[in-house]
Amino acid sequence: MNGDTIRKLIILGGGTAGWMTAALAARVLGKVIDITLVESEKIGTVGVGEATIPPISLFNQSLGLDEQAFLKATKATIKLGIQFENWLQQGSSYMHAFGAIGKHLPFCDFHHLWLRSRHNGDTSSLWDYSLNYQAAIRNKFAPLTQIAGTNLPGLSYAYHFDAALYARFLRRYSENNGVKRVEGTVREVQVRADNGFVDSLQLESGQTVDGDLFIDCSGLSALLIEKTLNTGFEDWSHWLPCDRAITVPGTAKKPIVPYTRAIAHAAGWQWCIPLRHRTGNGMVYSSRFWSDEQARNTLMHNLDSKALSEPGVIRFRTGRRRAQWNKNVVSIGLSSGFLEPLESTSIHLIQSAATRLIQTFPHRGIRPCEVEEFNRQSQVEMEHIRDFIILHYKANQRRDGAFWQACESMDIPFGLSDKIALFRDTGKIFRDYNDLFSEMAWQQVMIGQGVLPGDHHIIADSLSQAQLQELMANLKTLINGSVNRLPDHEQFLPDERE
Repeated sequence: MNGDTIRKLIILGGGTAGWMTAALAARVLGKVIDITLVESEKIGTVGVGEATIPPISLFNQSLGLDEQAFLKATKATIKLGIQFENWLQQGSSYMHAFGAIGKHLPFCDFHHLWLRSRHNGDTSSLWDYSLNYQAAIRNKFAPLTQIAGTNLPGLSYAYHFDAALYARFLRRYSENNGVKRVEGTVREVQVRADNGFVDSLQLESGQTVDGDLFIDCSGLSALLIEKTLNTGFEDWSHWLPCDRAITVPGTAKKPIVPYTRAIAHAAGWQWCIPLRHRTGNGMVYSSRFWSDEQARNTLMHNLDSKALSEPGVIRFRTGRRRAQWNKNVVSIGLSSGFLEPLESTSIHLIQSAATRLIQTFPHRGIRPCEVEEFNRQSQVEMEHIRDFIILHYKANQRRDGAFWQACESMDIPFGLSDKIALFRDTGKIFRDYNDLFSEMAWQQVMIGQGVLPGDHHIIADSLSQAQLQELMANLKTLINGSVNRLPDHEQFLPDERE
C-alpha cells in the first residue's frame, strides 16, 4: 500500500475522455483535491465518438448541465436506437431500439407473448410493440416518461453529438469549477525508484507537473499505462476481426433521423450519424479482407451526402489493458483498450470508468483491494460489451464473402455460446446484474440476427388466445397513438439562430 494522501489528481490528455473525467472529478471532488489537466493543442484526438447510449443523460444530469444548452453547444440530435442494415443477410434490417418493448407479465418478458402469438400465425414484428422504434422510423420525438393513461414506460433516448464540441463544452465547465489546464507535450515521465509509481511529467517547455494519482487519457498512445508502466494488453482480435476505420464528415441531411445507422458491407460496416451541422460517416473493416483503398472506395461510393474532407484512416487493435488501474495510474478512454463503435459504447466506457474511479477513489493512499475491485469491475464490463458485439458478427447468414463466413465459423467465448444456445432453444435470456445491455437489448439483437427461439415461456400460456390477441392489439393501438401525438424530432432541437 502507498500511504501518501491523495491531494493532486493529474489528467494527461484532453478530448472527450480527459474532459469528461475532469468535469466529474471537479463536480464531486473539487473541494477536497487539486485537479490539473495536461494537454497539447498539437496532439489531435481520434474524435469519432459521436453516438451515445442512454446513460449519458445521467452523466450530464450529475454535472447539472442544461439539456438545451448542451444540445446547442454540441450540435446534438436525439438517438432512439441503432438500425442494423444487411447484418443478417443482404436487404435485412432491424433496430436495437432503446427502451421497453410491449408489456411484461410477472417473471415473463414480453417477447415470450410475441413468440406464442407468432407460433399461432401472427405475422407482427417484435418492433411493432417498441415505442422507441415506431417513433424513430417516423422521425418523432419529445421527452415522454410514460405512455399516457398507462403505467408503460415512455421513450428512452441518448444523443448524437460532435465529440470535439462536447470536450470543449466540458472544458469550460471544468475550468469554471476549478480545474487547472496546462498546455504542453510530455517529454519524459519520472518514476519513483522505490515503488515504480509515476512521480511527475516533464514537459517540453521545461515545466514539471507532479501529482499523487495520474489519469491516462492519452488515447491509443497509452503513454503512462503502457509505455511507462508496461501493463500489458489482452488481444481480442480473434473475436472482433475489424482493425481499421476510415472516417469522413459529410454535409447535414434533412430530415434529421433520430437513430444511428450501421450498414454491413463485404468486409466491415459503415456508420451514419446525423448531427445538426454535418453527418458523421465511417467504415470499420478488417485489413485481412479489405485493403484501405477498397474500404475507402466502398465508403465514398455509399455516402448519402457530400464529403466535407478527405477520408482519414485509424488503425486499432481490439482488446483491453490487463489492468486498467496499475500502481498510481488509471487509464480512461482509448488508453484502457478499444472496442469498436458498433454499439456506441466508447463514450459510455469513459463515463463508467470515471464514475468507478470516484466510487473507489483512494483517500489515504492507494490500497490494493480498491485497485483490484476497480480492475475486476472494468474487466467484467468490457467482456460483457465484447460478447454483445461479437453476437452481431457470429449470428449472420450472409453468403457473399469470406469475411462473413469467417465470422460465422469462428469460435466464440463460452458464455456467449451458452447464451445463444439457451435463447435458441427456450427463448430465455439471463444477464449478469452488471451487464450494460438489458434483456431487451439481447432479445432484439438475437431475433434481428436470426436466432429465433423454438419455444416460449410457459407463463405465456396463462392467457387465453382471445386475451392474448386483445393484449397485442391494445398495445399496438397505445403505441401508435402515442407516436402520432409526438412532434417531429427537429422541433425538440434548439434553434441555432438564437
